[in-house]
Amino acid sequence: MVQASLLRVYREDPFNAQLCERMVDLDEGIQEWRYRHVKMVQRTIGSKQGTGGCAGSAYLVTTLMTRCFPDL
Repeated sequence: MVQASLLRVYREDPFNAQLCERMVDLDEGIQEWRYRHVKMVQRTIGSKQGTGGCAGSAYLVTTLMTRCFPDL
């Protein structure tokens, strides 16, 4: 149902299609930021425990492929 709606938007609604493209750009930018953040944490604390007792960089690596807008 979601895919059908997106297809309709891209075919019939240029304004909202452009909005979807901007959301994809935002998603990619956040992924890039996450990657850079992981690298910075790895250089800074290595494999030590992170703030709040989390697993540090090991946890951050698990978030790299998480999308904000997975349907797009």
